[in-house]
Amino acid sequence: MRNVFSYALPYKWVAVWAFLFMLLELCVDLVQPIIMARIIDHGILQQNMDALQQWGIVLLALSFAGLLFGILNSYFSAHAAQSFSFELRNALFEKIQRFTMTTYTKFPASSLITRLTSDVTQVQNVFFMSLRIMLRAPLYVVGSMIMMLIINAKLALYFFIVTPFALVFLYVVVKKGARYFGQVQSRLDRLNRVLQESLQAIRLVKAYLRGHYEASRFEEIAGALKFDTMKALRLMEILLPVLWLLLNGALLAVVWFGAAQIEAGNTQVGELVAIINYATRMTAMFSMFAFIISAFARAQASAKRMEEVLLIEEGMEMHESDVEQKLQPVSLRFDNVSFRYSESTASVLHNVSFSVAAGEKVAIIGATGSGKTTLLSLIPQFHEATSGTVYVNDIPVEQWSRHALRAHMGLVLQQSILFTGSIAHNIRWGKKDATDEEVIAAATRAQIHTSIAAFEHGYETRVGQKGVNLSGGQKQRIAIARALIRQPKLLILDDSTSALDVKTELALWDALDEAQMTMLVVTQKIATAMRMDKIIVMEGGRIQHIGTHDELVETSPLYQQIYASQQQGGIAQ
Repeated sequence: MRNVFSYALPYKWVAVWAFLFMLLELCVDLVQPIIMARIIDHGILQQNMDALQQWGIVLLALSFAGLLFGILNSYFSAHAAQSFSFELRNALFEKIQRFTMTTYTKFPASSLITRLTSDVTQVQNVFFMSLRIMLRAPLYVVGSMIMMLIINAKLALYFFIVTPFALVFLYVVVKKGARYFGQVQSRLDRLNRVLQESLQAIRLVKAYLRGHYEASRFEEIAGALKFDTMKALRLMEILLPVLWLLLNGALLAVVWFGAAQIEAGNTQVGELVAIINYATRMTAMFSMFAFIISAFARAQASAKRMEEVLLIEEGMEMHESDVEQKLQPVSLRFDNVSFRYSESTASVLHNVSFSVAAGEKVAIIGATGSGKTTLLSLIPQFHEATSGTVYVNDIPVEQWSRHALRAHMGLVLQQSILFTGSIAHNIRWGKKDATDEEVIAAATRAQIHTSIAAFEHGYETRVGQKGVNLSGGQKQRIAIARALIRQPKLLILDDSTSALDVKTELALWDALDEAQMTMLVVTQKIATAMRMDKIIVMEGGRIQHIGTHDELVETSPLYQQIYASQQQGGIAQ
């Protein structure tokens, strides 16, 4: 937990003030039973109204002081805890942003979301309670013991006998509870993952009438979470009754023997009342330990999960300063490149070699699973080749800084990802300082300007979650505009025009033909491939043939098969 709580250091002085006000509030609480003893012994029993009035005013003043100190402690504690969680959440998010794709795939997205939300909240609550309650409880117990010894050591000893047993029991519960709550957080990860998958695929769920199946799957996982949570909470619930049994037994002993001492004239009534007051408050504080330990156990489990993210050193991308894009298009070369994912034993790419000249437009075509998307992911260093070398401008990609490398590129993925915000915001996402004129120019080249202008609010039209209020073709063209606004020297389109009609796609390619940039286009359409300078045909992670459309029609059986199937379907134009 040390690494996690290091993010509270910038707010240490705020925490110090909270701690000081907590100590002052504690001192007031510790003094109050003695004042009450004075009121009983010197005021009520002796029927001394002056003493009663004098000590009553002191008790009232202390109560107001305790109220003030409590309010100030709560303010500074909340300020420190909220600021700490802000720093921690930002640090986690920044660390995740620096993950390489290989590192990122080791964590389910739902698990990362849980760590940034639920886990941060757990440690934030513990930090707040540490300043407000958690430290106050043990300090109050120690302070009460000291005050009880000062007032009447003999009576205090009856209560102290059970204290070691209570502390040992607390330690055992804490150790076991931390393990149980770790299991609970893991279950919560899985619940979030299933929930995320189901909500993302809501249209598919409805179309296939799988609502009952998804509900039963969610119920099963939620049931497992309930079971583990109940197991952890049952352990915590055992704590309170056992503590009450031990401490109330000791309190009865104090009352019994205290009454005997009063009868013998060895103890004043006020002293016994003060001892009972301290003992009662200590019992309440021990009872509060059940709540504190439960929160601490959960926070300990959450802190370990966050440290898994914070302590990762390998597989990280370094922050780099902005770089100027070079004016010339980019050249590419793959030299005997093979690749397999770290968690797999089978290679996805096998000895891939080809070159793309600067300004050349190349189509990549092949069946699903042939390795097209994986091949593209090696260029911006989302993954590193298992063997062989990828060259950009005759420089191995490993020698490029990722920032400088990616600054040359515009990338449009198979799935068009849009962010909540306006259409202009989504296009400008590719270039944060783009002017309105640049936004319109990029949209025009992407063949989406006319559609945007027809919306009631134009470029300020709000995009729903994942672009739900836009058609597939509109989302694809906005994503292409986002790439074009970067004025990339290498444009990568990963099957990014599948939802466009023939007329719109032809207009898009006409606009892109005028651009001075290198293009890699993954496509399933022969009509699109025919427009490119050359075509790469892939199968089973290998390059089968490279050539122009006319050459491949003559030499590549696989390309001939694709071409014939699309001619029969009326696709190839």
